Amino acid sequence: MDALLAGFDLAFNLPTIWGVVLGTLVGLVFGSIPGLTYSMALALMLPVTFTLPAVPAMGVLLGTYVGGMTGGSVSAILIGVPGTPSAAATVLDGYQMTRQGHAAKALGTAVIVSVFGGLFSLVVMMVLVDAIAAAAIEFGPAEIFALVLFGMSTICGLAERSLIRGLVAGIIGLMLMTVGLDELEGIPRFTFGATEVQQGINLLVAMIGLFAVPHAFQIFLEYRTGENRLDGVSAPVRATLPRWRDLRPYFGLMLRSAGIGTGVGAIPGTGGPIAAFLAYDHARRFSKTPEKFGKGELGGVVAPETANNAVTGGAMIPLLSLGIPGDPATAVILGGLLIHGLNPGPMLFVEHLPEIYALYIVIFAAYVVVLAAQLYGIRIFVRVLRIPPHLLAVGIIVMCILGSYAIRNSMFDVYTMCVMGLAGYILLRVRIPVTPIVLGLVLGETLEREFRTAMIMSDGDSGIFVSSWIAIVFLALTALTIGWQIRGMFRDRAASRNGGEDRQDPVPGKSEGA
Repeated sequence: MDALLAGFDLAFNLPTIWGVVLGTLVGLVFGSIPGLTYSMALALMLPVTFTLPAVPAMGVLLGTYVGGMTGGSVSAILIGVPGTPSAAATVLDGYQMTRQGHAAKALGTAVIVSVFGGLFSLVVMMVLVDAIAAAAIEFGPAEIFALVLFGMSTICGLAERSLIRGLVAGIIGLMLMTVGLDELEGIPRFTFGATEVQQGINLLVAMIGLFAVPHAFQIFLEYRTGENRLDGVSAPVRATLPRWRDLRPYFGLMLRSAGIGTGVGAIPGTGGPIAAFLAYDHARRFSKTPEKFGKGELGGVVAPETANNAVTGGAMIPLLSLGIPGDPATAVILGGLLIHGLNPGPMLFVEHLPEIYALYIVIFAAYVVVLAAQLYGIRIFVRVLRIPPHLLAVGIIVMCILGSYAIRNSMFDVYTMCVMGLAGYILLRVRIPVTPIVLGLVLGETLEREFRTAMIMSDGDSGIFVSSWIAIVFLALTALTIGWQIRGMFRDRAASRNGGEDRQDPVPGKSEGA
């Protein structure tokens, strides 16, 4: 009890509160602008914390982390461009809701479920930190490979009507992922002798090109032909929030998605994109109306946003208890802990228990600030939709160029964004979905790295992938998922053929009422 009271004293003072507010607002801004990631925001805010005491410093960093994870949904919903890789799944239904005139409802839902997922993972972290850390440490390269492979099976669910087209798009994503220097051996791959290509195709650059540029092209074509299919732009825009009766049917989905996000976040080397796509596929697969997903279904916003933010608490579990960061963002937070004398590990909970309680309170406070800022900001955000579509498209293109360059200060990324955008537009015209390409880019790097690491550890023995029950379970789930999707594809084809037979012309000379 004394440690808890000391933690409250550390957390509830003016420097800590201002640090949380500053970090959260910076994270929201960086997360909502495509190209300015919260990892970049954390790297920029880290030097600001050097002169601060430990708890206010961590308030700045944790606030930036929480705000950045939440902010990616803003641009994903409003303009169809994910601000962070984790928001790529939110685009599928969130932007469709905007086109239908429900932008404010989508934004309100996103922030509410984001806060729910974050607080859920915080409670789990406080109660089960030791047990989850012990389970997470069981995940070696083989187990992580099996988990990511299971995540790749969601390509089947993102393939829209054609499984073949979805697989083609996924393979394109995996091929693009291999361009650049091999991270294990440092060997150039598919660079064709060009030095610039050795830096590879950045995930955010590819996402900006695939989502934003085709969207801008379509707006320009509609403006030229006098069409306007952007119903959300032409309709009156109101800052309406979701009501409890809107969210109540999705409460079970929120709990399950929060569990997925917390579990995935606790596994080092995974992260928000994997959790978001797994939760989205789970929501679509177990929905009573799966055909509505991708067309403005509220569950398509609830699931990925809940899981995405539940990753924050899950990722802090191995970070605090084992000193293992799960992604670049938590690696920066680890640096902040070490700089201020908080060495992660089991002894951290013995020697610095008041500081640990203060960190819990800081994370809670960051989500309170996120909720207040986002709910107030919705009435400002939706004003973007009052801008004429062709002018908004010009702004999107400018933002894409600046964001692509800002990621690595490289003109090669700008050229890559343009090429990816043109290719994405062509692919959409031939009805090949671009989301599986993003999924291949998101998961491909982890899939390859963990596969090769496992093979190195086993001296080339592939039996390592069936040497633990965890890997076997995920491989079995992958097989079941693919088999279920193939079965559904054949069933839909059979139903389509039967429907065609049922619509045959009536017999000549017979009336329908005869």
